[in-house]
Amino acid sequence: MSQVFEGYERQYCELSANSTRKCTSASVLDGELRKQKLSEIKAGLDDADALIRKMDLEARSLQPSIKATLLAKLREYKNDLNNLKTEVKRITSANANQAARDELLESGMVDSTMVSADQRGRLLMSTERLNQSTDRIKESRRVMLETEELGVSILQDLHQQCQSLLHAHKTLNGVDDNISGSKKILTTMSRRISRNKWIIGSIIAALVLAILFILYFKLTH
Repeated sequence: MSQVFEGYERQYCELSANSTRKCTSASVLDGELRKQKLSEIKAGLDDADALIRKMDLEARSLQPSIKATLLAKLREYKNDLNNLKTEVKRITSANANQAARDELLESGMVDSTMVSADQRGRLLMSTERLNQSTDRIKESRRVMLETEELGVSILQDLHQQCQSLLHAHKTLNGVDDNISGSKKILTTMSRRISRNKWIIGSIIAALVLAILFILYFKLTH
């Protein structure tokens, strides 16, 4: 797993959680406070956009096996970011209509109980979105841990295979040494046999010469 990608991922998760909390609080604010909170949220979303692009570049530069997993996680983060942008647009639109709504409230055309119910509904929806984002982050981390465990298992298998190959190589070297020793022994035996043949031949020749000399000596005397 890329440490660079993990660093971007942690930063994005923090930005996403903070933006979600700010959206929840902005939905119940009014006037300048809501505008200020929306400005903070939009700045955070711009930073999140930049992190998404960095994660995309980093994921595409990795090996195919890791890249596929990271790009799948990245698609979830992009969907999460799009949902946050949609929520900001909704709050911004609600802020634009706030003045008209206040006039209606002052004129008694809108019941305060209905407004409170609407705010509670928005709070519940924002909380639900926050929980969903948290669940997606937990699921992504679970997939990341499973991928790391699989990578460790593969590395262990490769290490065992490497050890087996090294052992086989040492065994072959031992066989080669034994063959070389056997060749030396056979060469030495062959030389001894040849030398013995020459010695025996010399002895036989000497005996023949001695016999011929004795016969010649007897015949001449």
